[in-house]
Amino acid sequence: MGSDARDLAGTVVVVTGAGSGIGAAIARDLTERGARVVLVDLRPEAVRGIAAGLGPDCTEIVVGDAGDPEVAQRAIRAGADRWGRVDSVVANAGVGRFGGLLDHTDDEIAAMSDTNFLGTVWLARAAVAHFRSREGGGDVVVMSSAAGLGHGGGSEAVYAATKAAQRQFALSLDREVRAEGIRVSTIAPAAVNTGFAASTGRFGGLPPEEGPYLRPEDVAFAVVTVLGQPRRLRTTVWSLWSAAEPM
Repeated sequence: MGSDARDLAGTVVVVTGAGSGIGAAIARDLTERGARVVLVDLRPEAVRGIAAGLGPDCTEIVVGDAGDPEVAQRAIRAGADRWGRVDSVVANAGVGRFGGLLDHTDDEIAAMSDTNFLGTVWLARAAVAHFRSREGGGDVVVMSSAAGLGHGGGSEAVYAATKAAQRQFALSLDREVRAEGIRVSTIAPAAVNTGFAASTGRFGGLPPEEGPYLRPEDVAFAVVTVLGQPRRLRTTVWSLWSAAEPM
């Protein structure tokens, strides 16, 4: 980045879905740049394992469901109590199911909506309230998907809809809060080689390592790039694709 890029060292970032995949890669990249990270995940052992690898001085753990508004509040409090503030949040937690509409149970549909969309709303709301309380601005980064930009297949209607809802929420919220120095950005990656993506069935039986897919580190690069932009810049939607994957 240029010399006027924002230095992420010492900044405090909340990352949901940080126990594996993209979230873990984001946390690693941030801590390598000197940031402090609140790791939020539903799976205690997974998130504690990531924190152990990153070190106790730069991590704080919150175990809970991103679809619960209280978990978002706890995450912001954890960062503020430990380091005095939160500068940025990354709404990365996600649930995906691949299949026709009638293939999903009621609980599976509710989980996608609660985690993907409402989880984003709860974290953004808690973050905006915190940013306003200290009048310092901040960043909200929303992890959507290329599926939410109209690139989804024919067997991910509910998932794609939740991702489109994230994108529209972020665009509208960005217009609401930009005068306060708060930036709201969406990252919309295509297929990423993660256990999450494989579990959705989106690879069609092809091993992820053999396909033209993004790596978690590629998505983390996009996130830290957005967070490191000079404050005079803002990214609204970043559609991220592997150079080898046809659009």
